Order: sequence, then structure tokens, then C-alpha cells
Amino acid sequence: MKIVNKLMLATFSLVFVFASCESLEVNSDNSDEPGTMRVFLTDAPADYESVVIDIREIRIHKNEDAVMEEDSDSDGDNDGEDQESDGEWIIISDEPQKVDLLQLTNGITEFLGETELEAGTYSQMRLILGDENEITVDGATKKLTTPSAQQSGLKLNIHAEVESNAVYTLLLDFDASRSIVKAGNSGKYLLKPVIKTVDLARTGAIAGTVEPADAMPWVYAIADEDTLAGTRADELGEYLMIGLLSGTYDVAVFPDTTVYDQIRVEGIEVSAPDTTVVDTLSLQEVQ
Repeated sequence: MKIVNKLMLATFSLVFVFASCESLEVNSDNSDEPGTMRVFLTDAPADYESVVIDIREIRIHKNEDAVMEEDSDSDGDNDGEDQESDGEWIIISDEPQKVDLLQLTNGITEFLGETELEAGTYSQMRLILGDENEITVDGATKKLTTPSAQQSGLKLNIHAEVESNAVYTLLLDFDASRSIVKAGNSGKYLLKPVIKTVDLARTGAIAGTVEPADAMPWVYAIADEDTLAGTRADELGEYLMIGLLSGTYDVAVFPDTTVYDQIRVEGIEVSAPDTTVVDTLSLQEVQ
């Protein structure tokens, strides 16, 4: 196992947009200068052919005195059930975008927008979705229905501290597998977004390779039995899990075939903002 700086990730064949540590060094002694917030989207793996979400607008909420209610599940994810506070809402992007979440795994991110912001604390983000959300299952594309309570905007707790002359890079980690609910035997699918928000400057990553690549394994980062990140290895067997806080993780590998056994490697240390490269993991055939 070795540690590499994020800038060295270009040696991997993975596409990885990771601007977490960027800062602006202009007039750094002037606290009246604005900061910048940039927003990226990524996804945890899901066993569908595509999941397309229709993003219409992104807003940020400034209210330094707000006391936010946490999600009732206390798992760090945001499920849109939080209470809205008073204060100012600022548009980050109002350009409609359709994004296939399943193209945003293995460290790949999608840029959603950026804006200059007055320095201070930003407590919430509102992600407004349109009605052209779709899922493809077994070759059939179906509409994803969004509950009416979320059509006015999915509210995410972010607690972002934006500083003058600095870039705050926020990652929205959309968990497609937990966000889609099949409505009984109706054949319909409901979209109930589960999104984790991450300040990339405070996170690191885990990367590595699984052999043989044709096992198409799923790879997960686990801490205290909670799955905190996951992806599917690419055609070369390479994987990259981003947005991980400093700490100790287990890496679990689940081949997409019954030919090979599962693997779990314990004690993988992550220290932000670096990437920990795990030694190549070789799957063994089931005896």
C-alpha cells in the first residue's frame, strides 16, 4: 500500500475531476473579497443500465445563525426531509442539465456549476429536479416519478464555510441504488434521492486494481460496518473511490460472478487530501 498526492492520479486510466484543494491567491489579505463555490456530482454504483436525472436549478442558502435539523437516520446522507430555515437563497446554476448517474462512478464527476459567494457559512443547498427523470432496466426505459414533496427542491445540509479568495469544492454523492424504489408490481419506479454532501478539501481517496478484470467486481470502502463509498472496477480492473474522510477503512471486493470468492482487506489508511493506492488484489476461484 502506498500514498500518492491527488495530482499523481493522472497515471491511472480513470477519468477523475478532483478540484478539492484549489484556492485563489488574489488579495488574500482582503476579507471583503468573495469566495467561489464549485459543485460536482458523482454516484455510487447501482445495478441498472442507466439512471438519468433532470437537474433544473441549484441554489445555496446563507444563514449563519440557522440551527439545522439533522436527517432522522443520522447516517450523514441527505434525504430531503430537513426543515427549511429563513435566510437568503442564491442561484449557483439555473442551466438545465440531464445527467446519467451511472456514468459517474469510479472517480468520475460531473461539473454542475459555480458562483462567487460572500464569505460566510452556507447551511443548505436546494437541488431542483424536473420531471424528465428516467431509468433503463432490462433494455426498457421508464419514467422515474418524483414525490410531490421534493418537486419544489431537494434540500441538502452542507454547512459550508466559504472563505475569501478561496474555492470551496462541494461534491454531491448521489446514491442511485438507495434512491430508486420499485412501486410494488406496478412496474413503476420512484425517485427518492439519497445524496451525501462532501467538502472535497477534507477528503482523500482509495485506488487500486483487481485481477482478473473480467470478474467485473464491485468494490466498497467500509468503516465500522458502514459502507461509505463504492464503485465498480473498469475493464482494466482499476477502481477509484473518492470523497473519503481521513480514517481507517476495509476494502471489500464482490466479483460479479460465482466463479471467484469475495475479498476483504482490512486496515487501509486514508489521509486527506491524498490517495491511498492498495496493492493489486487477486481473486481466487471458488474451491
